[in-house]
Amino acid sequence: MILTINRENYLKLLDEVKLIPKIIETDAEYEQNLAVAEKLIAKKKHRSSEETALLRLLVKLIEDYEEANYNLKEWQNLPPHEILQHLLEVSQTKQSELVGIVSSSKGLISAIVNGKRAISKEQAKKLGEYFKISPSLFI
Repeated sequence: MILTINRENYLKLLDEVKLIPKIIETDAEYEQNLAVAEKLIAKKKHRSSEETALLRLLVKLIEDYEEANYNLKEWQNLPPHEILQHLLEVSQTKQSELVGIVSSSKGLISAIVNGKRAISKEQAKKLGEYFKISPSLFI
């Protein structure tokens, strides 16, 4: 996906979030980048192309820092429903908001979020698109 961004709007956004994206070197920088990324994630479909571009960059910077500084193997062993629960929490998304995206059944969504039903490949793809992350996290 190629985003078309307006330079002035992007620079204005950076000024608003009080952040200069760069290689993250400290825990304080990590926390600052993470806070901005979480706010952008919470905007969901209401992000501008500039906000989406910044979010994509921050996610990459955060992933690089986490890979270098944290044991992410623990995350690889998390069940998909726990990853989904975490995403719902940080994005302040309610289960009901997934109705019509993942399934039309509130009961099925509840069962998936609570780990009582597995996430299918098609549902993982829809969740990946919704949260703008790799569907492989849910499989």
